Amino acid sequence: MKNILLVDDDKDLSQSLANLFDSDRFSFRFLEDGDKVGQMIEENNDLDLVMLDVNLPSLSGLEVLKQIKNIRDELPVIVISGFVSTENAIEAMREGAFEYLTKPFEIDKLISTVSKACGYHYGGKAIERSHSEEKLQVEGADEIIGRSPEIVEIAKLIGQVAKADAAVLIFGESGTGKELVAHAIHRNSKRRSKEFLSVNCAALHETLLESELFGHEKGAFTGAYFKRIGKFEQADKGTLFLDEIGDMSMLTQSKLLRVLQEKKLERVGGNDSIEVDVRIVAATNKSLVQSMKEGSFRVDLFYRLKVFSIFIPPLRERKSDISILTEHFIKKYAAQMDQREKTVSKKAMQMLIQYQWPGNVRELENNVHTALVMSKSDVLQPEDFPILSEDGTKGEINLDELQEDYTESFRKIVEPIMSRLIVSSPGQIFHFLESSFERAVISSCMQQFNGNQVKTSEALGISRNTLRDRISRYEIY
Repeated sequence: MKNILLVDDDKDLSQSLANLFDSDRFSFRFLEDGDKVGQMIEENNDLDLVMLDVNLPSLSGLEVLKQIKNIRDELPVIVISGFVSTENAIEAMREGAFEYLTKPFEIDKLISTVSKACGYHYGGKAIERSHSEEKLQVEGADEIIGRSPEIVEIAKLIGQVAKADAAVLIFGESGTGKELVAHAIHRNSKRRSKEFLSVNCAALHETLLESELFGHEKGAFTGAYFKRIGKFEQADKGTLFLDEIGDMSMLTQSKLLRVLQEKKLERVGGNDSIEVDVRIVAATNKSLVQSMKEGSFRVDLFYRLKVFSIFIPPLRERKSDISILTEHFIKKYAAQMDQREKTVSKKAMQMLIQYQWPGNVRELENNVHTALVMSKSDVLQPEDFPILSEDGTKGEINLDELQEDYTESFRKIVEPIMSRLIVSSPGQIFHFLESSFERAVISSCMQQFNGNQVKTSEALGISRNTLRDRISRYEIY
């Protein structure tokens, strides 16, 4: 017989939950508030599990969780909530919760989790849930926003890995929010009072990246007029986020691996060994497994970085997040522009949800920002969103005009959308257009050769490795 303490101010729900379990194997005790939980645990050594609601009358469930762990750290605690924020999920797992479950419960998962926490094996079938659907709520502007099960699971993972102080590798397409997850890991770790610094490994040439990471001495190379302290030294005792790690050269990978193994570095052009204590969180939008097969990424570095891994699914695979993200960005930019918050028409929201969002959350954010700037009413319509508007998104090309110089034809394509891009993607326009053009050219050329990569690479004048990289990066099929 396993003894369970259920702490929830909803008497009916507590009894309903208890009735789901086999009375021969589980015995329930009830409290409606958290103020007496500590005393009960101290006086009852036979408790095997605590089920704890986040929202209690006098004390927060998360405060009670900390009390429980101070009294009996080994006692498993399942945190449950109907009013959920991703920050609550992160904190609960960080503080040692066995699991974090949201209402309405998937009853089969609830029974399975309780059984596992109590040391039982559960192989039952799903029971029809009896509670109506509720939305995941958002409580802060700096939270990871979402209502989908995938986002809640990511929040729980963040809480678990944040306290471990080991390397984390984040996978996901561009624009999914990998740096936001890295920030959350740092913010919930014991290094939170120290620096969080980030480096985009794809944005810098090999020599510049090495200097950026490890620093250099005066005169180390042409243009090194001053000594430079690298990001590793700046982030000592803190966290260093290495974005697009898959684009790092093999030489720099070797030097990075050595620093991670020895926790020491030498500045470029220097001889002194400098000790550093830095937690690495890396991210990539590439398949590093494929890169290792191709010989462009070190196997030993991969496993050094991938102590823990987190995958962020693309926005098109978690469409239930689109409406809440849209509302979040409307609030964010309305406040920045000092204007009233606007709503989204039903038709526009349906179209936003149906769209595939190849640029993920970043693309959605830019579209919402543009819509707020361009709209003249309090209700955002489809034509206010660049991605939903057919007006002015396509340039007409006269094939008879195409000769050796295509500048004028390309200008006709870009000109109608340039004003929108200036508003929606400041500082990123060139990168956005360059990648879009590259994807379009490769897709079109591959179609001409029926997917034959050899002929496509020859026609484009690029290597097959480069072609395969672009196919993977742009998901060209």
